[in-house]
Amino acid sequence: MKTDHYKILKKPLVTEKSTQMLADGNWVSFKVHSEANKIQIKEAVEKVFSVTVTKVNTLIVPGKSRRFGKAIGHTKSWKKAMLRLKEGDKIELFEGAGS
Repeated sequence: MKTDHYKILKKPLVTEKSTQMLADGNWVSFKVHSEANKIQIKEAVEKVFSVTVTKVNTLIVPGKSRRFGKAIGHTKSWKKAMLRLKEGDKIELFEGAGS
């Protein structure tokens, strides 16, 4: 995959669990491109937000079955990345979520 940092990072995940992870251990979560690897994700976050990433965990979130009237459909699977930031680094995007 070509390294366009803004195509690798699709959107930040601001949920109750991710907010708790940010408070407990300086972890942030993003929805990322499904073909991006850990190295590309780390480089993208470091370039876009000017922080230092110490650890990257990724997982595939499976799609769910959904009903549309009589028909049963399926939502797409997507890739989630959880990144641990160096102590003292922070991303302003996530700071307003806890307030």
